[in-house]
Amino acid sequence: MNSTYIIIAACLLGCLGATVPVFMSLFFTGILGFVYFTDMPIMMLAQTMFRSMDNFALVVVLFFILCGNIMTAGSIVDKLIKVANAVVGFFPGGLAMAGVLACGMFGAISGSTVATVVAIGGFMIPALMDNQYDESFSVGIMTTAPILGIIIPPSISMILYSMVSNDSLAALFMTGFVPGFLIIVAMSLYSYFYCRKRDFKRSPPPTFKELVAVLKEGFWALMLPVVIFGGIFSGVFTANEAAVVACVYAFVVELFIHKDMKFAKVKQVVVSSAVTSATLLIIVAGATAFGRYLTLEQIPAMITEAVVSKVHTAWAFLLIVNVMLLIVGMFMDIISATLILAPILLPMLPEYGISSLHFGLLMTVNLGIGYCTPPLGVSLYITGALVNRGLIYVAKAVLPFLLIQIGILLLLTYWPDLVLFLPKMFYGITG
Repeated sequence: MNSTYIIIAACLLGCLGATVPVFMSLFFTGILGFVYFTDMPIMMLAQTMFRSMDNFALVVVLFFILCGNIMTAGSIVDKLIKVANAVVGFFPGGLAMAGVLACGMFGAISGSTVATVVAIGGFMIPALMDNQYDESFSVGIMTTAPILGIIIPPSISMILYSMVSNDSLAALFMTGFVPGFLIIVAMSLYSYFYCRKRDFKRSPPPTFKELVAVLKEGFWALMLPVVIFGGIFSGVFTANEAAVVACVYAFVVELFIHKDMKFAKVKQVVVSSAVTSATLLIIVAGATAFGRYLTLEQIPAMITEAVVSKVHTAWAFLLIVNVMLLIVGMFMDIISATLILAPILLPMLPEYGISSLHFGLLMTVNLGIGYCTPPLGVSLYITGALVNRGLIYVAKAVLPFLLIQIGILLLLTYWPDLVLFLPKMFYGITG
């Protein structure tokens, strides 16, 4: 191996091992490679970073972040949880099912796993424990169910993947519905059988009048994903425009219909969203700096040639990539991993006849699972702080649910038509 590549790899791994933030590790490594191992002017790197942040596709990410913060600050989240509890809360394990369903509904608006953990997990974990559910079970299910935030559209990671792959964002969004539904069903069934023989509290079945009252109260909250998806898939507006429409809708509902957000809080929500968005842009810039160096050194092409010469079947390639992505997800955030690995892996797909839409969904699910895997899974630390428990305790609690999600990942990997039939139906494309 070229000594240059050893130095670059050592620099990146050394920074990560020293707990330097991922975006800074990528930025420093990219700078090192540019300055010492290429003849290109450093100004080119600065221009590349600026262009990566000056991307119209990022508008949709920024506005969905704002939309999620509006919902968290107002009462939309509370109303979604009430609706979910009314629908499934009377089953054995019904409150846990309601938490999973609420994660799916919130994810269909926010596009973020971290936002879903904070908004839904912060409410549901204490509620489950107050109703005598095991602490380990409560922590496990509400740490892993928020993966739905990046699988069910709109998904921030899918938006970034579409920037790299040039796939239709609407078609890519379509790939997330079936996997999201499978995860909701599988985790709900596990909750049902786990709780059936245990004496956990559950709500009595609601009367028709009570169900109508809850649905009426939650009507405006439930209409938000309808507005988003209805507008995108009917062609009324694009995904970028949908994010803006969702923000305006959420503001109007919280300020003038629910009246649970005061005008004084609007500034706080906007500033908080701006800070989160700035953090995202910094990560994009750092990942782009490193990715630009890899491109100049033609490393993606060399990796493609090496892999294709050794791996001859699509199933073996997908298995290797799945394992690699699961490991990467343990150490790197999904945004950096998507921006760095997608340009490397995408050129290999035609050699194996793999759809880029199918692969984008697999990449999203793989890296989403990384939110719940030690040592750096963000969701583990958030829920650990909520219940004042250490990393090892939370990691053990999530294990059964991670096995469920990995099982679904394998199903999606080797049954691509399950992922692609909606894009085929609506857009007549496979990748």
